[in-house]
Amino acid sequence: MARSIDPAAKAERGFLPPRNDEERFLMRHVEDLARAAQTRSIPRYSGFLSDREQDLARAALGRAGMQEGWRFDGGYPDAERRVLCIEPEYCDADSPVCCVQLCCRAQAGAALPAHKDYLGSLMGLGLTREKIGDILVSPQWADVLVGSSVADFLLQEWTQAGRVHLRLSEIGPEEIAVPEQPAKLLRDTVASLRLDSVLAAGFSLSRSAAADLIRSGKVEENWMSCEKPDAPVQQGDVLTARGLGKCLVESVGGQSRKGRTGITMKRFL
Repeated sequence: MARSIDPAAKAERGFLPPRNDEERFLMRHVEDLARAAQTRSIPRYSGFLSDREQDLARAALGRAGMQEGWRFDGGYPDAERRVLCIEPEYCDADSPVCCVQLCCRAQAGAALPAHKDYLGSLMGLGLTREKIGDILVSPQWADVLVGSSVADFLLQEWTQAGRVHLRLSEIGPEEIAVPEQPAKLLRDTVASLRLDSVLAAGFSLSRSAAADLIRSGKVEENWMSCEKPDAPVQQGDVLTARGLGKCLVESVGGQSRKGRTGITMKRFL
């Protein structure tokens, strides 16, 4: 799984303030978790957070005056989606993340599930996105990171993804298999760091086609739906377009003589 950029680099480039009510709500929620952990000396945990949401959580913790006693845990090193763990000193806390490994049993000739099929099946069981971490898809099986509170539920209730039957077991962190995700590196220039411009560069679209995708609700920026073509994009952002896939804004360079901004993107295949 690809991570964007490290926290120190993010701090150097500056923090982008919350863009909408959902992001403001998340920051208030993190502040509430921090205050509860500090005043009651008990651990507090968020749901799984995207890379952008982790940035917001860091800012909220700073606003709450909490410089230590917290960490992010996605179940394995370099996890993309991670839980914020606020654990006061001397508290004895179990990991909030479990890994459920599933093996697929499909009829001859039937296609095995892809990432979106597993995710759709999980959400069909009534789980919200914050309950689900990374889904690591390999041939014949997948490792699914979930909150410890829902692991037992999945072991009992999750039997199929589409038409494919599943056999599940809980595994330890040392058994997690992280498949290598093929990607294509793209270098381009954009007129501005607007979502429609960057999306067009990442998926080889015209800017108008990218804007139409965004307005139709088929695009997510850092796993959050965005319907504004002029939404700002920055280094480290992950853009997802339904039916097209995912790309990462790996770096943002300087401007050319014509005023265009150079970007490097990684498109996952």
